[in-house]
Amino acid sequence: MGMILTLAPLRDATIERLLADPPLVWQLLAPDDPEPYERSRREAIARSRPGFFSRLFGGSRAPEAPPEPEPLALADAEGEIVDVDKAWHGIHYLLTGSAWDGEPPLGFLVNGGREVGDEDVGYGTARVFTAAETRTIADALDRLSDEALKVRFAPADMMAKKIYPEIWDRDPEDDDTLGYLIAYAGTLRETVAAAVKNGHGLIVLLS
Repeated sequence: MGMILTLAPLRDATIERLLADPPLVWQLLAPDDPEPYERSRREAIARSRPGFFSRLFGGSRAPEAPPEPEPLALADAEGEIVDVDKAWHGIHYLLTGSAWDGEPPLGFLVNGGREVGDEDVGYGTARVFTAAETRTIADALDRLSDEALKVRFAPADMMAKKIYPEIWDRDPEDDDTLGYLIAYAGTLRETVAAAVKNGHGLIVLLS
């Protein structure tokens, strides 16, 4: 299936809950499958217990498991997951001209924000951006029209920089890769704009 970039709007209060208790991210990403959350919760509890030598020489008893936290409760229009398919890396290139760098806020697809603990959600950890940071991202995206992005499309450079999924030098008559990027750039703009309209931040992840 490859690497798909996913993002969803979140309230700042929800973002703070995820940062304080990272296993809760699975209640957002897999609400109908309790197993990833329960596994992550067990692992978090195991990490919090003192090790063998600490117990041996310190004589301390292993602490009791912490109480189960309240389930993650989402407000209207919060947590609605959107993906930009495999276009994410090409869009990042159009926004920044780089493979993995890029100054904020336009580098937000691959860097920036705060990591949600060390929960591996597919290809690394999820990252979150507050409502204020998301407004800054939206403003920056608004300043780049589709025409401006099209000018930045450079297939040879993209292939040299190994921009995923490395399809950019295909014949446009056979595969309109630029059109593919512009269509998903529109999806990205709409998603970020909707988050701002509702006063939400964002969660971004690769899976």
